[in-house]
Amino acid sequence: MPTTYAIPNGRTVMDATTYTGNGGTITVNNSDSGTTGFKPDLVWCKDRTSALNNILMDSVRGGTQYLISNSTAAEGNGGSATINSFNTNGFTAGNGTALNTNGDAFVAWQWQAGSGTTSSNTNGSVTSTVSKNTTAGFSIVTYTGTGTTGTVGHGLGIAPSMIILKSRTPSDSWLVYHSGLPNPATNTIILNDTAAVQTSSLNWNSTSPTSSVFSVYNPGSGGYSNGNGYLYVAYCWAAIAGFSAFGSYTGNGSSSGPFIYTGFRPAFLLVKCTSDAEDWYIGDDKRNTYNSSSMAFLRPDTSQAEISTGWYAFYSNGFQMTYPGTDTNGSGRTYIYAAFAENPFKYANAR
Repeated sequence: MPTTYAIPNGRTVMDATTYTGNGGTITVNNSDSGTTGFKPDLVWCKDRTSALNNILMDSVRGGTQYLISNSTAAEGNGGSATINSFNTNGFTAGNGTALNTNGDAFVAWQWQAGSGTTSSNTNGSVTSTVSKNTTAGFSIVTYTGTGTTGTVGHGLGIAPSMIILKSRTPSDSWLVYHSGLPNPATNTIILNDTAAVQTSSLNWNSTSPTSSVFSVYNPGSGGYSNGNGYLYVAYCWAAIAGFSAFGSYTGNGSSSGPFIYTGFRPAFLLVKCTSDAEDWYIGDDKRNTYNSSSMAFLRPDTSQAEISTGWYAFYSNGFQMTYPGTDTNGSGRTYIYAAFAENPFKYANAR
């Protein structure tokens, strides 16, 4: 096994943090045993107790601007979702119900990009603003659409394996590029929908991302990924050995489902069926501290509160599907996943 890893401790750049709302002002720290925490640039929050929206906020757009993963809605401003500050080891939220309902249980999935710093990127035909962490393989990209085909710089230096792109204004669906999809350059899957993979060249211009840019398209009507004057944000992730993995698997319909090797013990797992209409699923190691028959999950395509059922297990070198349901392990069905590490396999313990 390697003697060094780019990210020897995943919790220094990505973490799932649980907290209980107080209805006032709350500071949420992502520091764990052995880490001092990190300054997050993307904060994805979900109320576990109540049927409230998935909220995504980032340091590039600012703490008063939010998007909802289970909705096509345009960017919202303040109100029920406000981050007062992105701190050196977490964030401080206001009293809005979406982030801080008094007495409700919450989870905040946090990623670090540029620790609050941005730069102008002119690698593509469309100028972008980028906050990046090339070591962790994550960048936040904002740009204004030009209404044509084009390219947008992402700043990672290696090709992204997953891009989640959203029109900030006007309203439109969340577009997901994923390397595990069949023919990913001409296929898209929608984050706010249960639909199977959609065959379309309209989103990524039939072109896979490169080490410097991803491609965008506009046919003259609708927004797609480059509507004229539209504001966009794109969250870009590249696979980093020992820290992040993106791929696909085929279900077997058994409680002893497929094992997927990642090379690390996962801390976060996102799964979606691509061959049939099913919800998206998110699991993490903070809401589920050990493998059991009641592993809690949340759905980014719905406001539904947390549900517990044993659909997966985390191991020191990957994860396994442990439920025969069609949502994550239907026989012969295909699925994509995105996983982020707690620790690389060399330093990981079983659960």
